[in-house]
Amino acid sequence: MRALVMTAPGGAEHTEIREVEAPSPGPGQVAVDVAYAGLNFVDVMGRRGDAGYVTAWPYRPGKEVAGTVRAVGEGVTGLAVGDRVAAAPVGGGLAEVVLAEAALTVPVPDGLALREAAAAPLGLATAVLLLTDAGRLTAGDTVLVHSAGGGIGHAVAQLVPLIGGGGRLIGTVGRPEKAAAAVASGYDHAFARDEALPEAVRAATGGRGVDLVLDPLGTEALELDLELTAPGGRIVLFGNAGGGAVADLPPLGRLMAGNLTVTGFSHRALAATAPERLARAIRTVLDLLAAGDLTLPVTEVPGLTAVPAAHDAMAEGRATGKYVVRVAG
Repeated sequence: MRALVMTAPGGAEHTEIREVEAPSPGPGQVAVDVAYAGLNFVDVMGRRGDAGYVTAWPYRPGKEVAGTVRAVGEGVTGLAVGDRVAAAPVGGGLAEVVLAEAALTVPVPDGLALREAAAAPLGLATAVLLLTDAGRLTAGDTVLVHSAGGGIGHAVAQLVPLIGGGGRLIGTVGRPEKAAAAVASGYDHAFARDEALPEAVRAATGGRGVDLVLDPLGTEALELDLELTAPGGRIVLFGNAGGGAVADLPPLGRLMAGNLTVTGFSHRALAATAPERLARAIRTVLDLLAAGDLTLPVTEVPGLTAVPAAHDAMAEGRATGKYVVRVAG
């Protein structure tokens, strides 16, 4: 089978398509014939060699797929060969066949295209969990989302009104020209992350601040988050997109003075330690997509050979919205 392989830290020059042996499932696993795979910034962080994302080279990225069950391992129930599924594999999803834990493989509802389902296992499920489990969104909350122009940012804009929001939704973008697209996706306001940002957010909230911050930038923007968060607010850190060194968290006294909460979220850790919570989130977004309550426009990447260029666009901040690659079918 064909698989995308990253051979060393760096960029597209170290990414190639190889012929490798198709895997067979072990106990509790399924093998999936991949129709579509989602691209995510975690692939970029792995490619450039960020600490904690790749344990050994060569590395095979890809953490969300949709396709059909090819084979089931010992002990697997509720899934059969030929079933249409979405899955969250540990890696290797950018290939014609991938292994996934059955606990993280969810049937795709009738009527939902696999192209759209491929955005569910990591991107959309993460957005749901950021707002609910980690962020504890409540009615009327004002939400600030960094990197609002990306796939998770777009998903959050759709999900906030569906799961009980109703307050202001404010996004930040790395490039000013991406602000209009963020507003078009559902944000009330979108601002570039520059020196004018603090005052712009204060003006948008009437000086009150925000109740929930979703921040994938490591601790790069944490001081700003603390400055803009209203008393009793929550800050959820869920990545390190900039790739820089992560600073210490603020002292307890500062958090207590503002009744603030700083929370970490990791899709990878949740998949390893509480797969049932992640599977529940995947089912939620698949059902919302199938019902038409949630729509997430995707940009289709035409095959594995086009993935390195898409990763370049993501790394350079030129990508907008959610990318999925057509692998087969």
